[in-house]
Amino acid sequence: MKPKILMICEAFGGGVFAYVSQLCNDMCESFDIYLAYALRPQTPNNFTKILDKRIHLIEVKRFGGSIFNINKDIQIIRELRHIATSIKPDLIHLHSSVAGGIGRIAFLNSKIPIVYTPHGYAFILMGASGFKLKMYQWMEYILGKTNSITLTCCKSEDEVAKTLTKRTTFIETGVNIEELSAQLDSIQPTKNQKFTVYTLGRTCTQKQPDLFNEIATLVPEARFVWIGGGELDYLLTAPNLELTGWKPRNEALAMGKGADVFILCSLGEAIAMSLIENMYMGKLILVSNVMGNKSVIQDGKNGFICNTAQDYANRIKDAMKNYPQEICNQAIKDVHTIYNTQVMKRKYINFYNEAINGKYK
Repeated sequence: MKPKILMICEAFGGGVFAYVSQLCNDMCESFDIYLAYALRPQTPNNFTKILDKRIHLIEVKRFGGSIFNINKDIQIIRELRHIATSIKPDLIHLHSSVAGGIGRIAFLNSKIPIVYTPHGYAFILMGASGFKLKMYQWMEYILGKTNSITLTCCKSEDEVAKTLTKRTTFIETGVNIEELSAQLDSIQPTKNQKFTVYTLGRTCTQKQPDLFNEIATLVPEARFVWIGGGELDYLLTAPNLELTGWKPRNEALAMGKGADVFILCSLGEAIAMSLIENMYMGKLILVSNVMGNKSVIQDGKNGFICNTAQDYANRIKDAMKNYPQEICNQAIKDVHTIYNTQVMKRKYINFYNEAINGKYK
């Protein structure tokens, strides 16, 4: 009999969906996987085809909508406990802040090992300040006193976790190299007449579109592209900046493949899948000096860490004169040796077995 693992994921969309679905698929050989999920607008319509058929799917009906509703939270807690009682898992893995918050309360003092992966702490990613910041930090600190193990996606996120709880470790996020390589081989890069700098994602506070716009204004001779969109589209006003809206993945990859520089100027990340994918594509990587980014990018070795808009602008202008191909080559090597799902799979199997056997008590 394989050990049973119950994955609980309320944020079943975007980067968290990509991470959790890949993890579930990779663990099927070694564990009996149950996935308790909530449908979100961002959940792919074909998500059941993406997941391995051996995965047992359980929709948590009461997930979704507002949080901090005591009556609703109690109902969710009862539903999660009922699911766990019927499955009798050997380990429960909570993904992202909502499932992590309610799940750690639901399984308080449980004899089953409880693992919590934040996928980026909300109080950092949301750019919260003042009372809101303190509230999120306080909640994480209080819940960090429970019987859970916090498993983060990189060293710098683990350093934040250590300020909130004593039991932490990390496993670096990785991409599926075989799948990504096959996708890229079938795609012709979009041709650009100008040196092109791009990013992709939602135009939200976390991704700092205002900073991206400022960088574009400092390098008018280059073309800037933001693939995606959102509530802060109006901040992208530079005349040399194009906002494309959301694109199908193959089209977005073609645009990325044809670009020269990838920027990730966010307030914080766990590890962004887009960052690893662009490292694999051999782009020059420029990132903000924040949680997640600074774990992956070693300044001057596999990309550059920037602190101000002028820092980004200077690196772009330097690259336009003399493109640092050796730095890009090192980024590709790092994906092959560290940031891929084969390495991630081995580390996860070891971690789950150790946690089930009581190492983290």
